[in-house]
Amino acid sequence: MEPMDIVGKSKEDASLPKATMTKIIKEMLPPDVRVARDAQDLLIECCVEFINLVSSESNEVCNKEDKRTIAPEHVLKALQVLGFGEYIEEVYAAYEQHKLETMQDSLRGGGGG
Repeated sequence: MEPMDIVGKSKEDASLPKATMTKIIKEMLPPDVRVARDAQDLLIECCVEFINLVSSESNEVCNKEDKRTIAPEHVLKALQVLGFGEYIEEVYAAYEQHKLETMQDSLRGGGGG
């Protein structure tokens, strides 16, 4: 991925693919709504910060259980601890759907990526 493909100040900054994030943002809004580039960049940075927050808390939950690998249950617990408990059911459903699709892809011999 080229540095211009991500939002961030340098190559070393953690970020997300700008084109993918822009597509997601547009899919979530009515077709007649436009989003300024600065607003898109801000939304993407908020997503990065959220991922950092959940990852950090997931790591703490994992460490408290003396585990070395963050598992889905650690992420769900982190969401609860951070006050996002109302999203756990939807997140878990998305995770289960992802597992199902991944399994179906592997059964078809697809690479999945």
